[in-house]
Amino acid sequence: MLSKCIQIGATLALTLALGACTLPRSGPNKTEILNGAVQKLGNAHVVEVDDRVTRATAVTPTLGFTSAFKNAGVLGSDVIRPGDRLGVTIWENTDVPILGAPQTATILDEIQVDGQGYIFVPYAGRIKASDNTPEQLRNIITRKLDQQTPDPQVTVRRLAGDGSTVSIVGGVGAQGVYPIERPTRTLASMLAQAGGVSIEPEIALVTVTRGGQKNTVWLQDLYQNPSMDIALRGGDRILVERDSRSFTALGATGGQNRIPFTSQSISAMEALALVGGLNSNLADPKGIFVLRNEPQDIARTVLGRADLQGAQRIIYVFDLTKPNGLFVARDFNIRENDTVYVTEAPYVRFQKTLGSVVAPAANLTTLEQAF
Repeated sequence: MLSKCIQIGATLALTLALGACTLPRSGPNKTEILNGAVQKLGNAHVVEVDDRVTRATAVTPTLGFTSAFKNAGVLGSDVIRPGDRLGVTIWENTDVPILGAPQTATILDEIQVDGQGYIFVPYAGRIKASDNTPEQLRNIITRKLDQQTPDPQVTVRRLAGDGSTVSIVGGVGAQGVYPIERPTRTLASMLAQAGGVSIEPEIALVTVTRGGQKNTVWLQDLYQNPSMDIALRGGDRILVERDSRSFTALGATGGQNRIPFTSQSISAMEALALVGGLNSNLADPKGIFVLRNEPQDIARTVLGRADLQGAQRIIYVFDLTKPNGLFVARDFNIRENDTVYVTEAPYVRFQKTLGSVVAPAANLTTLEQAF
């Protein structure tokens, strides 16, 4: 009987030892991560997050238009350009008009301004229309016709211009090519003309390409900051798209996945909430980590070292059980491609080990009773 007890005890001890080494888990535990610190000859700097670190790492993407875009004046909607279409009406004060019946108007609609900026008007000839306002062109046509008919009365209307258009693609109500007209001479009004933005405003980005320049602005900043509502130019290309930034969540969280940003900035606390929070049965509130390749300047500030060269691997540590822990997690900004990792609580491993031992022991007892 004693030998059988010794045999069962030895089996349990062996099972416990093997179970402790081979138990399934979601990743490294807190001790293993801390052992990978540079201070212990590892390859990553481990930093406990406090208010100073939060301030040093508070970097969010700076988007907006350069002065070249913002200083471009609003186009005069009446200035005629190559590609515009004009409507010209002429009244003649004579019983024998050269262009029509007595006391009636001659309407010349859809006159196309050619690539060199000229139009043709009967009896007035080829006239330079581009770079003139409709009023200036009216005077030019009047002088030309005055040589053919007494006191002609002329009106000129600028219709939608093919030469002054912008293209809008992406997350808008109606993609297409739109003319720059008096109500749509700025970016915000042109987006409204295209049916508005169909992407959530918090993550909508608007990019304007003009020639070889490209600038991007947050949609919310466009509406909140009047200086961002830039004047448009013919040929501008406008792209409305969703923010593509994301971070990865792993470990003892409510879900493990690659998570897209839901606003311009996301705190560590919000990042945990986006994946369902901490798993109350598994997570260690003292072992929450953010893994990041930190740019040189920020790394030097965080670590207080001027000798660092290039980007540095930094593991930020959060302890939510400390009095200031929740506030720090609320204020610390998550950045693109960060990895948020939550370790398992120490007792979880003990429970797993115990479970792996109890079941085999019960099986051994049953087997012993069978014999």
